[in-house]
Amino acid sequence: MAFFGNKKYHESSEAKSHRVSLIESLTFELVPLKSVVGAIDALPVEAEVSVTCSPSKGIEETQRLTADLCRQGFTVIPHISARLVRDRIHTLELAAWCRELGLSKIFIVGGDAEEHGEYPGAVEFLADFLTTNHGIQAIGVTAYPDGHAFLSDEKLRWALHEKQRLLADAGVQGYCSTQMCFGPDAIAKWLRTEREMGLTLPVHLGISGVVDKARLLTMGARLGIGDSLKYLRKNVGAVVKIMTTVSYDPNDLLLPLSSDLLDLGVTGMHVFTFNQVEATNAWRESVLAEA
Repeated sequence: MAFFGNKKYHESSEAKSHRVSLIESLTFELVPLKSVVGAIDALPVEAEVSVTCSPSKGIEETQRLTADLCRQGFTVIPHISARLVRDRIHTLELAAWCRELGLSKIFIVGGDAEEHGEYPGAVEFLADFLTTNHGIQAIGVTAYPDGHAFLSDEKLRWALHEKQRLLADAGVQGYCSTQMCFGPDAIAKWLRTEREMGLTLPVHLGISGVVDKARLLTMGARLGIGDSLKYLRKNVGAVVKIMTTVSYDPNDLLLPLSSDLLDLGVTGMHVFTFNQVEATNAWRESVLAEA
Protein backbone atom coordinates (compact mmCIF):
# COMPACT_ATOMS: atom_id res chain seq x y z
CA MET A 1 0.00 0.00 0.00
CA ALA A 2 1.33 3.42 -0.95
CA PHE A 3 0.00 6.83 0.03
CA PHE A 4 0.45 10.04 -1.94
CA GLY A 5 -1.31 13.13 -0.68
CA ASN A 6 -4.75 11.95 0.35
CA LYS A 7 -4.82 9.15 -2.20
CA LYS A 8 -4.14 5.50 -1.52
CA TYR A 9 -2.58 3.10 -4.02
CA HIS A 10 -2.05 -0.64 -3.93
CA GLU A 11 1.64 -1.10 -4.73
CA SER A 12 3.49 -4.35 -4.18
CA SER A 13 7.05 -4.30 -2.90
CA GLU A 14 8.24 -5.54 -6.30
CA ALA A 15 6.36 -2.77 -8.12
CA LYS A 16 7.70 -0.14 -5.74
CA SER A 17 11.26 -1.37 -6.16
CA HIS A 18 10.88 -1.23 -9.95
CA ARG A 19 9.36 2.28 -9.87
CA VAL A 20 12.15 3.59 -7.65
CA SER A 21 14.82 2.00 -9.84
CA LEU A 22 13.34 3.73 -12.89
CA ILE A 23 13.46 7.07 -11.10
CA GLU A 24 17.02 6.46 -9.93
CA SER A 25 18.27 5.80 -13.47
CA LEU A 26 16.04 8.24 -15.36
CA THR A 27 17.21 10.08 -18.47
CA PHE A 28 17.28 13.89 -18.30
CA GLU A 29 16.23 15.55 -21.56
CA LEU A 30 18.02 18.83 -22.34
CA VAL A 31 17.25 21.46 -24.98
CA PRO A 32 20.16 23.28 -26.72
CA LEU A 33 19.45 26.80 -25.42
CA LYS A 34 21.44 29.26 -23.30
CA SER A 35 19.69 27.91 -20.18
CA VAL A 36 21.36 24.55 -20.77
CA VAL A 37 24.53 25.73 -18.98
CA GLY A 38 22.76 25.88 -15.62
CA ALA A 39 20.95 22.65 -16.41
CA ILE A 40 24.23 20.83 -16.97
CA ASP A 41 25.59 22.12 -13.67
CA ALA A 42 22.58 20.61 -11.88
CA LEU A 43 22.92 17.13 -13.42
CA PRO A 44 23.92 14.23 -11.17
CA VAL A 45 27.40 12.86 -11.81
CA GLU A 46 27.48 10.45 -14.78
CA ALA A 47 23.78 11.00 -15.54
CA GLU A 48 22.25 9.77 -18.77
CA VAL A 49 21.28 12.79 -20.85
CA SER A 50 19.12 13.10 -23.93
CA VAL A 51 19.67 16.07 -26.28
CA THR A 52 16.78 17.31 -28.43
CA CYS A 53 16.87 18.32 -32.08
CA SER A 54 14.61 20.99 -33.57
CA PRO A 55 14.27 22.81 -36.91
CA SER A 56 15.21 26.11 -35.29
CA LYS A 57 18.47 24.81 -33.80
CA GLY A 58 19.33 22.07 -36.28
CA ILE A 59 21.25 18.81 -36.00
CA GLU A 60 24.59 20.62 -35.75
CA GLU A 61 23.67 22.26 -32.44
CA THR A 62 22.57 18.87 -31.08
CA GLN A 63 25.92 17.44 -32.16
CA ARG A 64 27.82 20.28 -30.50
CA LEU A 65 26.05 19.88 -27.16
CA THR A 66 26.34 16.09 -27.34
CA ALA A 67 30.13 16.28 -27.79
CA ASP A 68 30.42 18.77 -24.92
CA LEU A 69 28.43 16.54 -22.57
CA CYS A 70 30.47 13.49 -23.56
CA ARG A 71 33.66 15.33 -22.68
CA GLN A 72 32.18 16.03 -19.24
CA GLY A 73 31.63 12.32 -18.61
CA PHE A 74 27.89 12.01 -19.19
CA THR A 75 26.21 9.22 -21.13
CA VAL A 76 24.56 11.09 -23.99
CA ILE A 77 21.71 10.16 -26.33
CA PRO A 78 21.42 12.67 -29.18
CA HIS A 79 18.14 13.00 -31.05
CA ILE A 80 18.41 12.83 -34.81
CA SER A 81 15.52 14.37 -36.71
CA ALA A 82 15.00 12.43 -39.93
CA ARG A 83 13.48 15.36 -41.80
CA LEU A 84 16.61 17.45 -41.12
CA VAL A 85 18.96 14.88 -42.66
CA ARG A 86 19.82 16.04 -46.15
CA ASP A 87 20.64 12.81 -47.96
CA ARG A 88 22.57 9.53 -47.88
CA ILE A 89 25.90 11.37 -47.64
CA HIS A 90 24.66 13.24 -44.56
CA THR A 91 23.53 9.91 -43.07
CA LEU A 92 27.02 8.47 -43.56
CA GLU A 93 28.53 11.58 -41.94
CA LEU A 94 26.23 11.18 -38.92
CA ALA A 95 27.11 7.50 -38.62
CA ALA A 96 30.83 8.34 -38.70
CA TRP A 97 30.28 11.04 -36.06
CA CYS A 98 28.50 8.53 -33.79
CA ARG A 99 31.34 6.06 -34.19
CA GLU A 100 34.10 8.62 -33.63
CA LEU A 101 32.42 9.99 -30.52
CA GLY A 102 31.93 6.47 -29.17
CA LEU A 103 28.16 6.88 -28.71
CA SER A 104 26.26 3.79 -27.62
CA LYS A 105 22.71 5.14 -28.11
CA ILE A 106 20.83 7.54 -30.35
CA PHE A 107 17.16 8.50 -30.51
CA ILE A 108 15.51 8.88 -33.91
CA VAL A 109 12.50 11.14 -34.41
CA GLY A 110 10.64 12.13 -37.55
CA GLY A 111 10.83 15.80 -36.66
CA ASP A 112 8.71 18.85 -37.37
CA ALA A 113 10.60 20.50 -40.22
CA GLU A 114 8.07 21.64 -42.84
CA GLU A 115 10.48 20.82 -45.64
CA HIS A 116 12.58 17.68 -45.60
CA GLY A 117 15.55 16.20 -47.37
CA GLU A 118 15.76 12.64 -48.62
CA TYR A 119 13.81 11.21 -45.69
CA PRO A 120 10.13 12.11 -45.12
CA GLY A 121 10.06 10.30 -41.78
CA ALA A 122 11.84 8.24 -39.16
CA VAL A 123 11.15 4.85 -40.77
CA GLU A 124 12.93 5.78 -43.99
CA PHE A 125 15.91 7.29 -42.19
CA LEU A 126 16.23 4.38 -39.74
CA ALA A 127 16.24 1.87 -42.61
CA ASP A 128 19.11 3.72 -44.28
CA PHE A 129 21.05 4.47 -41.08
CA LEU A 130 21.04 0.78 -40.11
CA THR A 131 23.03 -0.05 -43.26
CA THR A 132 25.93 2.20 -42.20
CA ASN A 133 28.93 1.52 -40.00
CA HIS A 134 27.44 3.46 -37.07
CA GLY A 135 28.78 1.59 -34.03
CA ILE A 136 25.55 2.24 -32.11
CA GLN A 137 24.38 -0.44 -29.66
CA ALA A 138 20.78 0.71 -29.08
CA ILE A 139 18.40 3.00 -30.94
CA GLY A 140 15.34 4.64 -29.44
CA VAL A 141 12.21 5.47 -31.42
CA THR A 142 9.06 7.42 -30.64
CA ALA A 143 5.72 6.14 -29.33
CA TYR A 144 2.41 7.97 -28.88
CA PRO A 145 -0.02 6.70 -26.21
CA ASP A 146 -1.98 9.97 -26.50
CA GLY A 147 -2.07 10.00 -30.28
CA HIS A 148 -0.59 12.52 -32.71
CA ALA A 149 -2.14 15.68 -34.13
CA PHE A 150 -1.02 14.93 -37.70
CA LEU A 151 -0.91 11.12 -37.92
CA SER A 152 -3.63 8.50 -37.46
CA ASP A 153 -3.37 5.79 -34.81
CA GLU A 154 -3.07 3.23 -37.61
CA LYS A 155 -0.12 5.07 -39.16
CA LEU A 156 1.55 5.42 -35.75
CA ARG A 157 1.17 1.71 -35.03
CA TRP A 158 2.50 0.71 -38.43
CA ALA A 159 5.53 2.98 -38.02
CA LEU A 160 6.34 1.72 -34.52
CA HIS A 161 6.10 -1.94 -35.49
CA GLU A 162 8.04 -1.33 -38.70
CA LYS A 163 10.86 0.26 -36.70
CA GLN A 164 10.81 -2.77 -34.41
CA ARG A 165 11.16 -5.05 -37.44
CA LEU A 166 13.99 -3.01 -38.95
CA LEU A 167 15.94 -3.03 -35.68
CA ALA A 168 15.44 -6.78 -35.23
CA ASP A 169 16.51 -7.55 -38.80
CA ALA A 170 19.65 -5.45 -38.28
CA GLY A 171 20.44 -7.10 -34.94
CA VAL A 172 20.42 -3.76 -33.14
CA GLN A 173 18.82 -3.32 -29.74
CA GLY A 174 15.94 -0.89 -29.64
CA TYR A 175 13.42 0.73 -27.34
CA CYS A 176 10.52 3.09 -27.73
CA SER A 177 10.08 6.22 -25.64
CA THR A 178 6.62 7.68 -25.19
CA GLN A 179 5.47 11.24 -25.68
CA MET A 180 4.85 13.31 -22.54
CA CYS A 181 1.50 12.08 -21.24
CA PHE A 182 -0.42 12.69 -18.02
CA GLY A 183 -3.14 10.03 -18.22
CA PRO A 184 -2.20 6.78 -16.44
CA ASP A 185 -5.26 4.99 -17.84
CA ALA A 186 -4.43 6.03 -21.41
CA ILE A 187 -0.83 4.89 -21.02
CA ALA A 188 -1.79 1.54 -19.49
CA LYS A 189 -4.41 0.91 -22.20
CA TRP A 190 -1.92 1.76 -24.94
CA LEU A 191 0.74 -0.49 -23.41
CA ARG A 192 -1.63 -3.46 -23.14
CA THR A 193 -2.93 -3.00 -26.67
CA GLU A 194 0.53 -2.67 -28.22
CA ARG A 195 1.82 -5.72 -26.37
CA GLU A 196 -1.19 -7.70 -27.64
CA MET A 197 -0.44 -6.44 -31.17
CA GLY A 198 3.12 -7.77 -30.98
CA LEU A 199 5.21 -4.91 -29.63
CA THR A 200 8.20 -6.45 -27.88
CA LEU A 201 10.46 -3.40 -27.65
CA PRO A 202 11.28 -2.21 -24.13
CA VAL A 203 9.29 0.94 -23.31
CA HIS A 204 10.67 4.11 -21.74
CA LEU A 205 7.97 6.24 -20.14
CA GLY A 206 8.07 9.93 -21.07
CA ILE A 207 7.07 12.19 -18.20
CA SER A 208 7.30 15.89 -17.40
CA GLY A 209 9.84 16.95 -14.83
CA VAL A 210 9.09 19.47 -12.10
CA VAL A 211 8.56 22.62 -14.15
CA ASP A 212 8.23 26.30 -13.31
CA LYS A 213 5.43 27.59 -15.52
CA ALA A 214 6.87 31.05 -16.19
CA ARG A 215 10.19 29.58 -17.30
CA LEU A 216 8.36 27.05 -19.47
CA LEU A 217 6.60 29.87 -21.34
CA THR A 218 9.91 31.72 -21.75
CA MET A 219 11.53 28.61 -23.18
CA GLY A 220 8.64 28.16 -25.58
CA ALA A 221 9.25 31.63 -26.96
CA ARG A 222 12.98 31.00 -27.36
CA LEU A 223 12.36 27.78 -29.26
CA GLY A 224 10.74 29.84 -31.98
CA ILE A 225 7.10 30.60 -32.66
CA GLY A 226 6.76 27.92 -35.32
CA ASP A 227 8.29 25.18 -33.19
CA SER A 228 6.24 26.21 -30.17
CA LEU A 229 2.97 26.19 -32.08
CA LYS A 230 3.73 22.76 -33.52
CA TYR A 231 4.53 21.45 -30.05
CA LEU A 232 1.34 22.94 -28.66
CA ARG A 233 -0.83 21.45 -31.39
CA LYS A 234 0.66 18.01 -30.84
CA ASN A 235 0.78 18.17 -27.03
CA VAL A 236 -2.07 20.46 -26.05
CA GLY A 237 -3.24 18.15 -23.25
CA ALA A 238 0.21 18.00 -21.70
CA VAL A 239 0.73 21.76 -21.85
CA VAL A 240 -2.70 22.50 -20.35
CA LYS A 241 -2.01 20.02 -17.54
CA ILE A 242 1.27 21.72 -16.65
CA MET A 243 -0.10 25.24 -16.87
CA THR A 244 -3.29 24.60 -14.85
CA THR A 245 -1.90 22.43 -12.04
CA VAL A 246 -0.98 24.26 -8.85
CA SER A 247 1.76 21.83 -7.89
CA TYR A 248 2.58 19.08 -10.38
CA ASP A 249 4.38 16.03 -9.02
CA PRO A 250 5.47 13.18 -11.35
CA ASN A 251 4.23 10.69 -8.76
CA ASP A 252 0.70 11.76 -9.73
CA LEU A 253 1.32 9.68 -12.84
CA LEU A 254 3.77 7.07 -11.61
CA LEU A 255 1.94 5.70 -8.57
CA PRO A 256 -1.30 4.79 -10.39
CA LEU A 257 0.85 3.15 -13.08
CA SER A 258 3.20 1.33 -10.73
CA SER A 259 2.02 -2.24 -11.33
CA ASP A 260 1.77 -1.70 -15.09
CA LEU A 261 5.32 -0.34 -15.21
CA LEU A 262 6.50 -3.68 -13.87
CA ASP A 263 4.14 -5.99 -15.74
CA LEU A 264 4.17 -4.37 -19.19
CA GLY A 265 7.89 -3.98 -19.79
CA VAL A 266 8.61 -0.36 -18.94
CA THR A 267 12.37 -0.41 -18.48
CA GLY A 268 13.29 3.27 -18.56
CA MET A 269 12.08 6.77 -17.77
CA HIS A 270 12.60 9.78 -20.03
CA VAL A 271 12.05 13.11 -18.27
CA PHE A 272 11.23 16.28 -20.20
CA THR A 273 13.04 18.77 -17.96
CA PHE A 274 12.69 21.89 -20.15
CA ASN A 275 16.23 22.54 -18.82
CA GLN A 276 14.88 22.79 -15.25
CA VAL A 277 17.11 19.99 -14.04
CA GLU A 278 17.63 21.22 -10.48
CA ALA A 279 13.96 20.94 -9.50
CA THR A 280 13.54 17.60 -11.22
CA ASN A 281 16.64 16.13 -9.61
CA ALA A 282 15.51 17.40 -6.20
CA TRP A 283 12.28 15.44 -6.71
CA ARG A 284 14.29 12.38 -7.81
CA GLU A 285 16.51 12.54 -4.73
CA SER A 286 13.51 12.94 -2.43
CA VAL A 287 11.95 9.76 -3.86
CA LEU A 288 15.19 7.84 -3.39
CA ALA A 289 15.58 9.13 0.18
CA GLU A 290 12.06 7.98 1.09
CA ALA A 291 12.31 4.58 -0.59
